[in-house]
Amino acid sequence: MEQIRLTGRDAVLSSGTTPWASVCYDGAPESIAAARLFTKEFLTRVQAEFGLPVSAHAIGTAQLVVSELVTNACKYAPGPCLMDLEVTGDLLEITVWDTSTVLPVARAAEPGRVGQHGLEIVLALCEGFDVRRDPVGKRIKVRTALGL
Repeated sequence: MEQIRLTGRDAVLSSGTTPWASVCYDGAPESIAAARLFTKEFLTRVQAEFGLPVSAHAIGTAQLVVSELVTNACKYAPGPCLMDLEVTGDLLEITVWDTSTVLPVARAAEPGRVGQHGLEIVLALCEGFDVRRDPVGKRIKVRTALGL
């Protein structure tokens, strides 16, 4: 299976039968923008090289979800975070690992609250959500549609 470098440290893209990519970030605030760009580049290549239909809406949604997940990893977990992207059928699976074992909790709606809506946004945009503790840290996996 050939691996191709994309933007990001230790980033790879598989060109086998299942498109996937993986990248490691150091947890700095710049990681958030880099993760959004990495996601866009990945989905653009999936469309071009694998011929899979990926709508502009799906790219935007994936970038927003990645932004929220990586922001939380950078903000609440010291050290690096890892992100995996994998196309499964007509879905994009996004997995973000970080060093914190604290599981995220969606907060009740509060109209006056400023900030801390990231998990609410992710849950609203994704078709699936799974979180689990690892021996070190936690792993959050979500699924979004590639079409409209």
